Amino acid sequence: MTVVDITPHAVTRRTIVVTDNRQLQSLVGPHNAHLGAISAACAVEVHARGNEIAIEGDATAVAAAESVIRRLMSRAAAQQVIETGDVSAAIRLASTDDDSSLALKTRKRMVQPRSPGQITYLKAMRAHPLVFALGPAGTGKTYLAVAQAVSLMLAGEVDRIVLSRPAVEAGERLGFLPGDMREKVDPYLRPLYDALNDMMPADQIGRLMESGEIEVAPLAFMRGRTLSHAFIILDEAQNTTPVQMKMFLTRLGEGSRMVVAGDQSQVDLPKGARSGLDDALETLSDVVGVGRVTFTARDVVRHDLVTRIVAAYDARSAGRGSPE
Repeated sequence: MTVVDITPHAVTRRTIVVTDNRQLQSLVGPHNAHLGAISAACAVEVHARGNEIAIEGDATAVAAAESVIRRLMSRAAAQQVIETGDVSAAIRLASTDDDSSLALKTRKRMVQPRSPGQITYLKAMRAHPLVFALGPAGTGKTYLAVAQAVSLMLAGEVDRIVLSRPAVEAGERLGFLPGDMREKVDPYLRPLYDALNDMMPADQIGRLMESGEIEVAPLAFMRGRTLSHAFIILDEAQNTTPVQMKMFLTRLGEGSRMVVAGDQSQVDLPKGARSGLDDALETLSDVVGVGRVTFTARDVVRHDLVTRIVAAYDARSAGRGSPE
């Protein structure tokens, strides 16, 4: 005789009260979409009833869902809009320790980590004067570095921000481009301007750039300088040569911090040329004061499809070699 256990598994029920109707509306999302995403991700039932959010399911799953909702409540309480990406970020962070102390204050918004890798990154930028940030696009390498720089400037911990990247992927051949110097380099520096515009009003950025407190410049303009009491960021570092990288790293002056961000899978140097990023990582592997953070597809915080795209390319590279 076969005995079938028909005893139902214990169901845990948790109720969260949200007294502010506007916060509740932001929290549940259009047509309860945010609650639906939490329900699917955590394998629980989540329902809004009046000013209450009810969670039912396995005890561990209910605890995870509650953690997600309380993270989002903190965002709603700060009058910040809750979007699909914020819900995904809260779900990714459900099993991590509280990260509220890592929030970065900028003129426009509070910037918070949205993945475990981003938490590690922010901690590394606090702990080390030089940090290498490695990994695919969409993981926040440059964005969080700019947020950290703006936050430190507003707190008076650095006097200026210097943002740089190789102006042209194949060796900074500026002379072959049409227009004056500004017209030549601006398209290659646009991602840095975009990040700044998310952190500060445009008129304030203009004033700070005029005064030299914020500088956005191609890598070639860094030669021969010593940058003191500054936060210095190099973007697209995989497209530097070893000589360029050494030149950049040795610009670090007294009271300064530096972040070098790059994606080692996206090198645009001439075939056979060694990346300055790879060379620096190898050379500085045992140097005290140098931090290193490696992001993966799990840390991508753009559209969910970007995460799947990155994972697909990584899988193909692992199985058949990198695409040409």
